[in-house]
Amino acid sequence: MRDERAAGLKSKRLIGEILVETAGLAPETLAYALGVQREKGGRLGEILLQKKAISESALLAALAVQFGCLFTEKLPETVSSAFVARAPLPFLKKYKMLPLEEERVVVVNDPTLFQPVDDLCRLLGWRSAAMRLAPADAILATLNALFDVHQGSAEQVIQDMRDEDSQQIISEIEGTGDLLDDTSDAPIVKFVNLMLSQAVRAGASDIHVEPYQESFKIRYRVDGILYDMFSPPRHIQSALVSRIKIMAKLNIAEKRLPQDGRIEIRIGDKNVDLRVSTIPTAHGERVVLRLLDKSNVVLRLASLGMSEAVLASFNRLIKLPHGIILVTGPTGSGKTTTLYAGLSAINSAAINILTIEDPVEYRLEGIGQMQVNSKIDLTFARGLRSLVRQDPDVILVGEIRDLETAQIAIQSALTGHLVFSTLHTNDSASAVTRLVDMGIESFLVTSSVVAILAQRLVRVLCVNCKEAYQPSEAALAGIGITPEMAAGHVFYREKGCPACLNTGYRGRIGIYELMMMNESVKSSIIKSFDANIIQRVAMEQGMVTLRQDGVRKVCEGVTSMEEVLRVTQ
Repeated sequence: MRDERAAGLKSKRLIGEILVETAGLAPETLAYALGVQREKGGRLGEILLQKKAISESALLAALAVQFGCLFTEKLPETVSSAFVARAPLPFLKKYKMLPLEEERVVVVNDPTLFQPVDDLCRLLGWRSAAMRLAPADAILATLNALFDVHQGSAEQVIQDMRDEDSQQIISEIEGTGDLLDDTSDAPIVKFVNLMLSQAVRAGASDIHVEPYQESFKIRYRVDGILYDMFSPPRHIQSALVSRIKIMAKLNIAEKRLPQDGRIEIRIGDKNVDLRVSTIPTAHGERVVLRLLDKSNVVLRLASLGMSEAVLASFNRLIKLPHGIILVTGPTGSGKTTTLYAGLSAINSAAINILTIEDPVEYRLEGIGQMQVNSKIDLTFARGLRSLVRQDPDVILVGEIRDLETAQIAIQSALTGHLVFSTLHTNDSASAVTRLVDMGIESFLVTSSVVAILAQRLVRVLCVNCKEAYQPSEAALAGIGITPEMAAGHVFYREKGCPACLNTGYRGRIGIYELMMMNESVKSSIIKSFDANIIQRVAMEQGMVTLRQDGVRKVCEGVTSMEEVLRVTQ
């Protein structure tokens, strides 16, 4: 079969000619690429892709014409996983091949890989197969999904472990790069891999491993809410914690002291960082894993949920030459994501951006990022003092925690730097009170701070199952919606379906309160740093509060009234 296809290829049209005809490739671009090919070798299509002269889809469509096969942009939503037991995942991923057993078709990204296709046919017991082309990402995503499901469920592994010997010794194997490639049969290894992959699939931000006197719980935090997921047998607690500590390169013999570590893994097509924290409790070590999905980070301001007015103002603020922009809110309210999105929006070769964070959550290309390290006395204040000597244009301080850090940040803003930072306060006006309480003079606050953005995250109603209803007038009044405001709007509430884990919500979006430091607000701060007075003046100047922005999203059908009340109480 391979020889017939290779012989047939000799009589086919040249790929360059097909691309000129089907993809609108300019003849001069083709001539340039052919010159590069003569000089350096390589495939013409890959040279054109590297030069961004064509897209992958255009190349695959041209190859389909050349090889006389079909090209598909999207693969079927349901693909049989019967081949999974016979064809190893590393082999399929290496050559980017996906067999469709019902059609006797092998989907490939490179139609010249005759030998691997023949080997796959032998593994599956096929005499021959048709070939179809598809993008590499589509093939890999389908393979990862099929093998993830085929590995079984964490619940089944737990059931298998209930009969295991309580003295079972955990296999101390280093985690593989892709957890879906890890074929270890050790129950603990298998369970940890499944626990992590299911958490990523569920969109969890944290995994809690909690031992109690008579029970052992594993909970996921999804969209800010903790849910019970598994209750493994109590006797595996020590082995499970040891497995996690081995992956995080922590000391498994030390069970009396808290430890912190980090795990970098790949689950299918997702690169995930896990921050691991262990503490000793009366019933054994408790572990919390914070999941940071690096392939899913939103770094565009327009995607965060800001209103048009707030977005326009914030875009203008981040381009100022100097001053302090503060973002406030409790832990887990999305402050870091907002700051990173702001930095990404202004990041260019013309300016020098430096950050000091605890910890560095996401690596940003073209930005110098420093991590706080208390073990060597590298604090925010000490690191910030060094950063200002690195000729920065923009500085991000992860958090203003003390007077010294606040003083250096204000001094930096007054000497021509734009400073981004965060504070843990309930609203924007309270940030002024916090700075004054730290010991900063009110006139320094008004002369350095240009704006304060308060934010919260509300859960988004699942689009697959949210249901319309008519809330009572009392419920509407309780959140601040008048009958006039409600007119013409449809209100929705959560229901629950498999797509949202029966929670009624899927994903989160921000609600925002932007307080601009205009002359009226500055005057009120100089007279009194009472947060209520400052907020009242800011609202008179047109500031939209967190609750009001939440009401806007309720009226738009994005979230529910209960969710806005929960985060703005």
